[in-house]
Amino acid sequence: MTKTVQRFGLGLGAAAIALGMGAAVYASTQNTAMRAGPFSGRRPLMARLGPGGRFAPLRRLASRLGVTDAQKAQIKGVVQSHRQEWQTLAQRAAAARAALNDAVSADTPNEATIRQRSADVAAVQADIAVARAQARAEVFKQLTPEQQTEARTLRSKMKDRRAMMRQRFQERSSGSLQ
Repeated sequence: MTKTVQRFGLGLGAAAIALGMGAAVYASTQNTAMRAGPFSGRRPLMARLGPGGRFAPLRRLASRLGVTDAQKAQIKGVVQSHRQEWQTLAQRAAAARAALNDAVSADTPNEATIRQRSADVAAVQADIAVARAQARAEVFKQLTPEQQTEARTLRSKMKDRRAMMRQRFQERSSGSLQ
């Protein structure tokens, strides 16, 4: 009878330990902060952008094109002249996306409202595209014809590289579904 009680006690103890460990694992996986945890695989913004921050690709491009200090100063002037316009466009875009999100996630969806909010987002995106094209044209005027040709060549290569990467991704995706 003592052996039976001992076995029962050991079994009960082991079950309690297993239950405690299971509860600890479950609790540790819960994220009550509603944001990514410190080890969730997300890196800080500047780390994701890589060395040099968000303007590193432009610096590399300027280096490859051989942009002079005078040209850099002129380009900086173009950027500064558009800064306020770009900030206003960014604020409009954020507000339009928020309004669309609110319309889509409403308890009772209203098709007309969703279509109007979508049109608002599209209008802001069109304004951003126009502003981007105008600023690009102003910057391009600061480059020599040789630099412009090289910039077009680099852009074409980048476009080809993106298409190739997209194709590889699609091939891998379709292979994993089979």
